[in-house]
Amino acid sequence: MARITLNNVTKSWGDTRVLQPMTLAIEDGEFVAVLGPSGCGKSTTLFLLAGLYAPTGGEIAFDGHNVNRIDARDRNVGIVFQSYALYPNLTVRQNIAFPLRFKNVPREEAARRVEEAASLVQISALLDRRPSQLSGGQQQRVALARALVKEPNILLLDEPLSNLDATLRITMRAELKSLQKRLKITTLIVTHDQIEAITMADRIICMNNGAIAQIGTPDDLYRRPDNLFVAGFIGTPPMNLLRGRAEREGLRIGDARLELNTHYDGEITLGLRPEDIALVKPAEARLEGEIATVEPMGREVFYTVDTPAGMVHALEYGETIRHAPGERVGLACASGLTLIFGVTGNRIAGLHADLSQRSTIPARQPEPVN
Repeated sequence: MARITLNNVTKSWGDTRVLQPMTLAIEDGEFVAVLGPSGCGKSTTLFLLAGLYAPTGGEIAFDGHNVNRIDARDRNVGIVFQSYALYPNLTVRQNIAFPLRFKNVPREEAARRVEEAASLVQISALLDRRPSQLSGGQQQRVALARALVKEPNILLLDEPLSNLDATLRITMRAELKSLQKRLKITTLIVTHDQIEAITMADRIICMNNGAIAQIGTPDDLYRRPDNLFVAGFIGTPPMNLLRGRAEREGLRIGDARLELNTHYDGEITLGLRPEDIALVKPAEARLEGEIATVEPMGREVFYTVDTPAGMVHALEYGETIRHAPGERVGLACASGLTLIFGVTGNRIAGLHADLSQRSTIPARQPEPVN
């Protein structure tokens, strides 16, 4: 296995920089997800580690050894591409064995390693079939076995589940996580799907515009986002983000004044997770509004509330629909569950607002953040 370090690594195509200076460490045996929207630089990062791209600047090291000038085939890295890239004219057995051709592995050992890799991903019965005879999930397993047959120190996965249907993705998420823990291979998965990242990874590298927005555990990114981008990107439904102003008297949000746990002065954005909002009687909360829509979702109900500060989403668990469109409600939230971001977009650590118990001041109606 291997420890990966990047020190001020950059990548440019001509005059266009696609990867800002990146410094990070991935520990031996760790499962890390690189998460972000399309074009944020996550696949570029993976291809740099694989040796398919050369960095424009900085150093990439495996176990402390600089690999900038080491060819992809000599890095002992296994990679699974989004398209699987299987050879249609070869059998499953031949596809899995293909990387061993270039390593001069003896025939008997190659056969053994193919059988072991196939067994790991549960496709031993498919070894004599061709890719056209396989389902999408089976093709994905073949691609994974081909990456593992090299006995790599590092496993790189580029959107490996994106071509699978929703049900199969759930199955493969669990299988990939279990396999990685069993083999203890340092693994990096690139994905735009936050559910994949949150459910599979030990840590998440969240990227935006070619730069790291935040690195942390799934809980860190969900409960303690460092900035507005991470706050809005992580979570389904997304976090409510409402603009306001902190003053000596408290925090103004729409026509409501909220109490702050410590003094702060300036423009802010208040962050509230939909599941942390309780819909109560108007007199029991500082912020109120009118139910705009009600969306039953089986074991939970999704409400959209029209408030002076903008539309606010609330998620209640349970099958009972307790409120109807047009109903006036208060929005309560415990102080520790609110987040406050400053004018730079970064979270102000330790600063919280309390939405319980109503208190109003002259109306000022800021626009919600989109």
